[in-house]
Amino acid sequence: MNVGIARTGVYIPSYRMKRETIAKAWERPGLKGEKSVANTDEDSLTLAVEAAVSCLRGTQRETVDALLFASTTPPYAEKSSAGLAAVAADLKETVHTADFGASARAGTSALKAALDAVASGANDRVVVTAADCPLGYPKSDQEQLAGDAGAAVLVAAEDLVAVYRASYSVNNEILDSWRNVDDRFPHTAEGRFAKDKGYGRAMSDVIDGLMSRAGLTPGQISRLVLATPGLRDSAQVAKRVGFTPEQLADPLMMQVGYCAAAQPILLLASALETASPGDLILVASYGYGADAFLFEATEAVLEQQKDAVVARNLARGRPLDSYSRFLSFRGILDAQPGEPFRTFPSTSAYWRDQASLLRLHGSKCYRCGTTTTPTNRICPVCHSKDDFELVRLSDRTARVFTYSIDKLAGRSDDPVVVQTVCEDDEKTRYYLLMTDFDAEEVSVGMPVEFTFRKIYEGGNYINYYWKCRPAASAEGE
Repeated sequence: MNVGIARTGVYIPSYRMKRETIAKAWERPGLKGEKSVANTDEDSLTLAVEAAVSCLRGTQRETVDALLFASTTPPYAEKSSAGLAAVAADLKETVHTADFGASARAGTSALKAALDAVASGANDRVVVTAADCPLGYPKSDQEQLAGDAGAAVLVAAEDLVAVYRASYSVNNEILDSWRNVDDRFPHTAEGRFAKDKGYGRAMSDVIDGLMSRAGLTPGQISRLVLATPGLRDSAQVAKRVGFTPEQLADPLMMQVGYCAAAQPILLLASALETASPGDLILVASYGYGADAFLFEATEAVLEQQKDAVVARNLARGRPLDSYSRFLSFRGILDAQPGEPFRTFPSTSAYWRDQASLLRLHGSKCYRCGTTTTPTNRICPVCHSKDDFELVRLSDRTARVFTYSIDKLAGRSDDPVVVQTVCEDDEKTRYYLLMTDFDAEEVSVGMPVEFTFRKIYEGGNYINYYWKCRPAASAEGE
């Protein structure tokens, strides 16, 4: 039985910050390129949900029986992010969930677990979603290189775009980069030691080991996909193990940056967007050792390439030109409080209303067909009581019906708040905040899509809900 990748999904935040912007703030030379930056209402969980929803779009979600979440920067130290992601992605209650972390290899560790689970028959369809918002010390190279992103794959045994052929792993106990329990920023060892005895050694060994196990030579590999923490590290490893520059896939370091656990899955999705049927793709990631996988693209990859999900995410970038806003977004610098006072939420109400709050379900009346959100026991049109079904609304699109713009209602570092009433094609209306907008471009009739975001933090936990954002088609108009 063949197992492998059936679908891929990607989410890259729309903000882009040029590395020279960070360098100028510290009056030091800047690195080339730019990095993706999560918005104030985004974190690794929301990025992972976006990637999972992208991956599952158009599929039967009730057939997914496991979701694995991987991140080195999860929102909670003790609470399952995988379980919350599964609810936001509207998976069934009997879905198996698990969290992977502590290493940038967490994404490929989760991928290996998913491949093994499907190959053994323990699971049929497993979503692996990885996301990270890594930080580096202010003024460090790591601050310029780190980027935010999420990526997901659906592992299955049928309808595959890439068949899993082999894997290989090596362990390397080394203190090249680490973060203690109470640390905000990672510590790093001396650069040459970390590169030579850490990344360079483990990645070379794992690639050589996989090639030997599969009985292949470098010339038989169509695309070499290497996760990398730096701008040149992957090219140096590729040369060392006998690959040409043309075989090495673009690591997206110039557009996204080092997104830790999400990077190998993001790069695999990117490589599949340009692959031809029969291409052999070798993927490797590093983190106190290394994992490597060999995949073979199938004919089905051509159909998935029509979605061009990576290319679309890269194209929707917008500039973040203020380093101080970046520091405030990430909570490194405390800006003057600018939001109004909020009462603390109720954990019991949050649990009770999760169908509306987290899954974005609505109630569709059996009698007259009207759909309302939040769910309502009484139909507002025919007034029937408790005569409805729950329907998923998160993957619908809508248009702005009316809106208001308040330029002082938000955070002091992001003060503009757009409140909208949106209406979809079935005349269902939604009262939501808008995000990722240009206030001058908001208008009645603007196409919008729904996105899972942080609303605020109160009661010592994070309150998530859905917002709307300009649809991808609208951004390009």
